[in-house]
Amino acid sequence: MDFKECFPIWDKLTKEQQDKISKAVVHRHIEKGTVLYNGLDCTGLLLIKSGQLRAYILSDEGREITLYRLLDGDMCLFSASCIMSSLQFTINIISEKDSDIWVIPPDVYKNLMENSAAVANYTNELMASRFSEVMWLIEQIMWKSLDKRLAAFLTQESNLENTTSLKTTHEIIANHLGSAREVVTRMLRYFQSEGIVKLTRGTVEILDLQKLKKLNS
Repeated sequence: MDFKECFPIWDKLTKEQQDKISKAVVHRHIEKGTVLYNGLDCTGLLLIKSGQLRAYILSDEGREITLYRLLDGDMCLFSASCIMSSLQFTINIISEKDSDIWVIPPDVYKNLMENSAAVANYTNELMASRFSEVMWLIEQIMWKSLDKRLAAFLTQESNLENTTSLKTTHEIIANHLGSAREVVTRMLRYFQSEGIVKLTRGTVEILDLQKLKKLNS
């Protein structure tokens, strides 16, 4: 799959615009654990060819919380924050798996936005979608107990990785949920006592996926 097949509104660009973005876009292979964006630079827009990225925010105390994941075909706008002057918070982007991405220079994309109604509309829709995900997350934090959020996270991870044996740590889970590792450990141990999961070093094995889903309902 090449860039034009992955870029969502390629067919709505003029030939001149297609040529311009094709010449400017850069392909990168990113290894797992690479920090792509930390709010300090205007990296550019990221289009994921394959792999998985994680967008998260970091508190002054060093606590993390996942905002959303970016998968095959997803576009990351917030890594080009310099083209969005109204953005008042810092997002970090890290690769959760080895990934192949295209980087669109911010000045090139900004020019497209200014000269193409299709690009401007797509950008606004994508931004609205991302903010909806963030608002959904806020609602979960405010109104859902940690056991339900943890159950939802483990279910999501199982679906994402297509396995019930999750290679992860209590600290990583805590970072996703914006909680303390000790709190997550206590909740996982409770799940284990209920026969829902089995805990071993570096692994959370889901024993009863239906019970986990029911807990989250």
